[in-house]
Amino acid sequence: MKGAFERYRIMAYVTGVVLAVAFIWLVVGRLFLGYNDAEVRPSLYGYLWIAHGWLYFVYLITGVDLSFRMRYSLPKTLGILLAGTIPFMSFVAEHYVRKDVRARGVLDEPAQA
Repeated sequence: MKGAFERYRIMAYVTGVVLAVAFIWLVVGRLFLGYNDAEVRPSLYGYLWIAHGWLYFVYLITGVDLSFRMRYSLPKTLGILLAGTIPFMSFVAEHYVRKDVRARGVLDEPAQA
């Protein structure tokens, strides 16, 4: 299960960072840079959203794998999976999943100082 959690954790961070950058670019672009027309937006902006789509697909696979291994309920699984579509929520979901995985004893406890 440790491997499944590490795969999920990596994908949660990667997907979250790409979505956060794309979302911030969306807001800043619309409000300050005048990206209201598709012709004005740089092509990198579109590629960022395409990358998020593909990365989210991998995030779904790793999230379902972890949910099956941890025997999460359907609502908890759906919450984990939907967190990859809301900016910054994949970081929150990963935090709670990490707490649960540690509580179940799957991960080594961090050393107490």
